[in-house]
Amino acid sequence: MNKITCICLGVSNMEKSIKFYRDGLGYKTDCKENNPPVCFFNTPGTKFELFPLEQLAKDIDEHNPPKRNGFSGITLAYNVEQKEDVDSVIELVRNAGGRIVKEPQDTFWGGYHAYFSDLDGYYLEVAWGPNFKFDKNGLLKF
Repeated sequence: MNKITCICLGVSNMEKSIKFYRDGLGYKTDCKENNPPVCFFNTPGTKFELFPLEQLAKDIDEHNPPKRNGFSGITLAYNVEQKEDVDSVIELVRNAGGRIVKEPQDTFWGGYHAYFSDLDGYYLEVAWGPNFKFDKNGLLKF
């Protein structure tokens, strides 16, 4: 059970969200349609999935689907190998129509990071750390 193989986000508009992640941020996918029932992106070690929000809520509980309210207490993180990559990613986000929540800045732990939200308000962090090490597949090692 010590493995997360897929991260799924419920989105309000599949077409716009696919364009944001695929065209704006460069995520790789095999999705050919603009509005598929689900869309998987290929990220090292984990699949990243977009799923229509209302359908996802009904999939969880068709009789009493959960409501989405504000900050869920979860963020996703994208760790980069070079400090300047934080700035580059934030420019991609800005150009793709994402909202910059926290501009790139130094952290209390010696790193450099920023926060942004996607088109549905999910929070993502892009971070560089002086002690971050990556394997040959680009996965963060501790």
